Amino acid sequence: MVAKRLLGAIGTSGPSVDTVLDSEAVLPGGELSGRVRLRGGDAAVEIEEIRLELLARVQAEQPVEAAHEEGAGEGTVAFERHVVGGGFRLGEAEERSVPFTVTLPWETPVTELNGRPLGIALGVRTDLAVAAARGRGDLTPLTVRPLPVQEAVLDAFGQLGFGFRSADLERGRIGGTGQRLPFRQEIELTPPPRYAHAVTEIELTFLTTAAGLEVVLEADKRGGPLTPGHDALTRFTVRHEDVPVLDWNNEVDGWIRRLTEHREAYGAQAYVRTASPAGHRAADGSGPGSGPGVGMAVAAGTAVTAGTAGPAMGVVGGMVAADAVDEIGDLFEEEEEHEMPAEGQDQWEDQES
Repeated sequence: MVAKRLLGAIGTSGPSVDTVLDSEAVLPGGELSGRVRLRGGDAAVEIEEIRLELLARVQAEQPVEAAHEEGAGEGTVAFERHVVGGGFRLGEAEERSVPFTVTLPWETPVTELNGRPLGIALGVRTDLAVAAARGRGDLTPLTVRPLPVQEAVLDAFGQLGFGFRSADLERGRIGGTGQRLPFRQEIELTPPPRYAHAVTEIELTFLTTAAGLEVVLEADKRGGPLTPGHDALTRFTVRHEDVPVLDWNNEVDGWIRRLTEHREAYGAQAYVRTASPAGHRAADGSGPGSGPGVGMAVAAGTAVTAGTAGPAMGVVGGMVAADAVDEIGDLFEEEEEHEMPAEGQDQWEDQES
């Protein structure tokens, strides 16, 4: 990012700030490190505090009539804050670099798969408090790649024939889960022919912790001659250490069967928690990395359908990349953000139970 001079309360002759990250991409729950580079203005100032904020572009679930309005329900949420420096005097035209290392929340959304943007806008904003005034400074894009266990799940969906449709951040919490952030990431997947008779799409949400994942699946289930269509919601748990030992195709296929076949048992908005059975790569070599996954489909700009790559994702892939650029641009221009509520407050929560 180009260094930005702090305006407003600090004044046009105040210091400028430029934040540089050490890595092009980071992982959920991992360390984010870099340097805040300061340059003094026309006069010396006391830098009381340097604060980093993690920002996300989030949308609220809207009724159908509001969904097509420009920017309906969208806003910027500051979901993590860290004080990384301060308590020093910055001289006139003085240059100073302040290193930092902070830990990302485990639920930090994934912004790309195999180098392809998903349309998720995240940023790191650097604010300075100078002489009891605070000015907004540099805002740097943040790229987050999936953890190995997240990638294993997504690759299995791809190998089972699911295609990538879109990804977004939805404001609100999923009731009955361990979710901590005031929003969740939803990845929409299109079914292959073997499941298309049962569902029109599946929305996948990762709720990640230090121990593993809660994988929340929501299906838009088709109705029958005597039954209307409805949403079915289930969840499953896996551990980080399961990555090299599970037959992920078989594991995920079991999740989908539970979600799509047992309508009476799992009804609308039902939750199911299952323990992941220990397993190994199948004898035929299927498993993580053995074929084209959702991540590969996004990177290549093609959909994975019925186990083979096809052209249907070409246009959608281009739209995903364009949306990512547009949303990040909007995030940089956003002047106000919602505060993350204190622990125990429920104004963000959706009661989905």
